[in-house]
Amino acid sequence: MSDDRVSAFAEFRRRMNERILAHDNQVVRRFFALDTQTYKDGALPVRTKEMLGLVASLVLRCDDCVSYHIAECRKAGVTREEFFEVFSVGLVVGGSIVIPHLRRAVDFLDRLEAADTAPG
Repeated sequence: MSDDRVSAFAEFRRRMNERILAHDNQVVRRFFALDTQTYKDGALPVRTKEMLGLVASLVLRCDDCVSYHIAECRKAGVTREEFFEVFSVGLVVGGSIVIPHLRRAVDFLDRLEAADTAPG
């Protein structure tokens, strides 16, 4: 399994965020800053906040957001078993319309795991 999707996602996100933030738009910059602040440790740890973000992203059916939160959850130490519990919450809250996004979520998770275990 290739990590092309993982690499392409990360590179596109990085490149476009740089382009967006290069513009002198106070609203956009403040929103990005608010998003960054939201996912820092507080009364809830980063790990919990990322899992909440993943559920919300599944329910809102945002594949980019799902991929981002899966990657961040992995960095925060979320296990595969925990991912599937998070996926189940998103599925129950969002209903069957979430299933196509769940498929892509599991594919992205599989690719992240494969990239981590690839030799080299």
